[in-house]
Amino acid sequence: MTYLLLAAAIASEIVGALATRFSDGFTRPLPTVVAVAGVVGAYYLLSLVLNRGMAIGVAYAIWAALGVACVAIIGAVFLGDKLSWIQSLGIVLVIGGVVALELGGRH
Repeated sequence: MTYLLLAAAIASEIVGALATRFSDGFTRPLPTVVAVAGVVGAYYLLSLVLNRGMAIGVAYAIWAALGVACVAIIGAVFLGDKLSWIQSLGIVLVIGGVVALELGGRH
């Protein structure tokens, strides 16, 4: 259940970040409301994850890294953003770092 909440927090953060792009500097009401709700929802869900006992370093690393990676990939695939091979390698390294952090905490 904890990882399900974390996945929901990541999804909410992704929605908030993407809506921010379409908010036109927070001048368009609907994307602005979606952006604010997404970010607030993400932090709320992250707080539930932390309340269930996940270490903040692990939870925040997973949340932030997967959020960044997903937004970058969605931007490249659906929104016309360009990713260089160095940026793509960076995404792989970020995800690898999260996996190492998670695996390193297990006994």
